[in-house]
Amino acid sequence: MLENNTSQDTTVVRRSANFKPTLWNYDYIQSLSSKYKEQVYVERRDMLKEKVKTMIETTKNLLRQLELVDVLQRLGLFYHFKDELKIILDNMHKNNTWKNNNLYATGLAFRLFRQYGYDVSPEVFTSFRDEMGNFKVIVEDDIEGMLSLYEASYLLVKDEIILDVSKNFTSKHLKRFVNKNKDKDISLLVEHALEFALHWRPPRLEARWFINLCCKRNYDMNPILLEFAKLDFNILQATHQEELKHASRWWNRTGLPKKLSFLRDRLMESYIWNLELVAEPQFGHYRRHSAKLYVVMTMVDDLYDSYGTLEELELFTDSIKRWDTSLIDNLPDPMKMLFLAIHNYVNEVAYEVLRDQGFNIIPCLKKYWEQYCQSYLVEAKWLYNGYRPSLQEYLDNGWISIGVLVTQVHAYFTIANPIKKEALDCLEEGCPNIIHWTAVIVRLADDLGTFSRDIETRDPNSSVQYYMNEKGTSKEEARNYIRCLIDKTWKKINGDRFSSSPFPQVFVEMCVNFSRMALLIYQHGDGYTSQADDVKDIMSAILIEPIPL
Repeated sequence: MLENNTSQDTTVVRRSANFKPTLWNYDYIQSLSSKYKEQVYVERRDMLKEKVKTMIETTKNLLRQLELVDVLQRLGLFYHFKDELKIILDNMHKNNTWKNNNLYATGLAFRLFRQYGYDVSPEVFTSFRDEMGNFKVIVEDDIEGMLSLYEASYLLVKDEIILDVSKNFTSKHLKRFVNKNKDKDISLLVEHALEFALHWRPPRLEARWFINLCCKRNYDMNPILLEFAKLDFNILQATHQEELKHASRWWNRTGLPKKLSFLRDRLMESYIWNLELVAEPQFGHYRRHSAKLYVVMTMVDDLYDSYGTLEELELFTDSIKRWDTSLIDNLPDPMKMLFLAIHNYVNEVAYEVLRDQGFNIIPCLKKYWEQYCQSYLVEAKWLYNGYRPSLQEYLDNGWISIGVLVTQVHAYFTIANPIKKEALDCLEEGCPNIIHWTAVIVRLADDLGTFSRDIETRDPNSSVQYYMNEKGTSKEEARNYIRCLIDKTWKKINGDRFSSSPFPQVFVEMCVNFSRMALLIYQHGDGYTSQADDVKDIMSAILIEPIPL
């Protein structure tokens, strides 16, 4: 992390983290272009949309209705038909017409109802178990039903033992099926689910994967629906490219990528992360703003971890706390520039909110920036003093230093129209649960992904390391424990998703998607920093390469 090698004069030898330069420079980003901006593709997409709408209205079979809702979601098309699909789910839930002895249909209905906030009990799965509470033998031979139950089990909340048992049972038998089965089509679906359940997957990347699956395999898909999905994906991608180019021009104008080239320049990764939080076209204002925020926060992270001396970091943190530009005079130029970048960004967001909605949000934003920087300072002091906190002490600070608090508070103010006084009061009083649990998952996922790199760079600041220190366990035992904490925290997120709240549901879902994105990016290491091939493939699939028609 930090090494203070200040001489008696002004020379400071700073540690280099040896970050790789960005793969996606300004010229490359500005060169992105898509033919799907052209009106002819939009008109074709809109014509197909009307046909799909008719398809929804004329589908009467209950199982086919459920499957249609599920497919539209997996293809990334749900947002086009929210009202129509809500009517289907409302009627089905109200009339209890979905309850039957078909495990596949029951699991599918349960998952969809939970995903969209309907009250449904896991007791619906009782009929598939015997008097001893074990699943009936016939269930083991129903692979579609088993997979449906597996996916449903990931929407469990605390103390739902049936779903806990279901998750373990289905995981074991689906793994056995994959090892023995020669049906590559169904095996692909099962392997995909076992890697990450659908409930844990970022929606935009999942849509790309599912469209590709439907194109390459013998998947029973209506050709009108598939063409609509491809066109809609490509048209949205063209919109997203223009938003990225806008953010890139701003980033280039700041001069930070060149002046602070020793810190991480991760504009593309920052934009992709926000794109996965909410991809719909009406939220472009949020995505452009948040790409700016994330890329600046990434450099602030590096500032505390690998650049500033303890004295400098204390002064920088105090400048944030007082929101006073006059305090930065004694800081090195990179720290001055980052402070001013934060100051200007916050003032820009606050100005827009005051102009358009009449709220002064600067005190609220300052509060969360202060907490964020203060949490980094705590970690810097731990390292300088050789202090090893307990796992709980680390997590009490680490869920703040991961930055989710700052990003999601800003997110609310850039998507909410109108801003609710109750929501502003809630943010000023403390952190809402949905943000807190999201931050915990992101912190734990980050620690799992970055642990090996942190050991190499002699930075022990990780929940994995602190659990090993505290319990005397092996690395793998510690990692398994952290995975269990992630599972438990997901239950809390599931329980809070549709609880009474002054925040719009789109904001809540953005928090959930933040957790999903963290699990993906840190699955095989520090994907945000490393620019590994698997992460490059994600970037390309979501933002660069259109789906062939």
